Amino acid sequence: MSAPRILISGASIAGPALAFWLNRAGWRTTVVERFTELRDTGHNIDVRGAAREVLRRMGLEQAVLAAGTGEEGTEFVDGRGRSVAVFPRSATNVDGATAELEILRGELSRILYDSTQDRTEYLFGNQITGLDDTGEGVEVTLKGSARRSFDAVVLADGLTSRTRRLIMPEADITRVGLYTAYLTIPRTSEDNDHWRWYNAPGSRVVMTRPDNLGTTRALLSFTSDVRGLEELPAAEVTALLRRKFADAGWMAPRVLDALDAPYYFDAIGQVRLPRWSMGRIGLLGDAAYCASPLSGMSTSLALVGAYVLAGELATTGDPTAAFARFERTLRPYVARAQKLPPGVPRLAHPRTRAGVGALRTVVRALGSRPVQRLGVFDRLSQTSADSFTLPDLTLTR
Repeated sequence: MSAPRILISGASIAGPALAFWLNRAGWRTTVVERFTELRDTGHNIDVRGAAREVLRRMGLEQAVLAAGTGEEGTEFVDGRGRSVAVFPRSATNVDGATAELEILRGELSRILYDSTQDRTEYLFGNQITGLDDTGEGVEVTLKGSARRSFDAVVLADGLTSRTRRLIMPEADITRVGLYTAYLTIPRTSEDNDHWRWYNAPGSRVVMTRPDNLGTTRALLSFTSDVRGLEELPAAEVTALLRRKFADAGWMAPRVLDALDAPYYFDAIGQVRLPRWSMGRIGLLGDAAYCASPLSGMSTSLALVGAYVLAGELATTGDPTAAFARFERTLRPYVARAQKLPPGVPRLAHPRTRAGVGALRTVVRALGSRPVQRLGVFDRLSQTSADSFTLPDLTLTR
């Protein structure tokens, strides 16, 4: 009997992680990615709780730790760059805002790719343009290629998945009223090894974070009730950011100077779907259940989801039944991750000067030594990553 064949759309995190586990189960895995090469871009992400255990079972934990950003904690600053409060990474044994395992998205993607590329067929610069579930398999049309047949297809190509529209054209993204620009800027003596957070009146936030590549990652974030700004032409987005942050203070001028180089701008959102599959075609990671960067859980959900789905596909034998079992198992975990704290993101983006002052007063109190010893800030920053029991998978190589 020939090995089952699966096509996975998306070569970021969830896709290669799923390929890793299915390779162990003896499946023939193909990953299609619309970009022409592996993307090494992306900002800081973290891996927590159950997802870290997944990396440990993959034998990749030490490789990921070695490629970490070196972020040592979280620091809130004022408009002159003076420290308001510092929350060290090692303050407690609980992963807080800065987890022990912080890594760039592109670095984690590279590690997962390297661990699969010898047994997985990667098709870069291609994408799915048609899907036909025959009941016995899936006939797939790839851009510029002949049709190919697979036993199952998994779409793991992100929040704005194009292929998701082929099977769920009604699927929508729940926006939370927050926009963020992600930039890479030259590292200077002004930077340190902390995630630095600065609030400016007008619901604006400027952040910088260290990386392991000799540069600094910067973010410009603001709340707005206006929808669709992420769809504006790049030049209009750049002009908007320059106007919005012109008088913000702290490092805003330095970050705005970097807008001439490529950067990423998006509306933060979540994906909440009534189902994660149709027949032999399933969804995984952000394409199925994006919890947004505000949750701190997107990467962990991708890794845990890939592990659980691989187990169901490998042991159930019927992809349709496996997708259903996967969804029943993971949905409660996803629901907890998608439940954002009350008032988020508005509370973290005060509109008035008085609101910014009030937030700093709270942060300063949380950063005091007596409160830090209690680990209050870390616990407030904690996610649902630990509240999932991983099944034991017996997968043969």
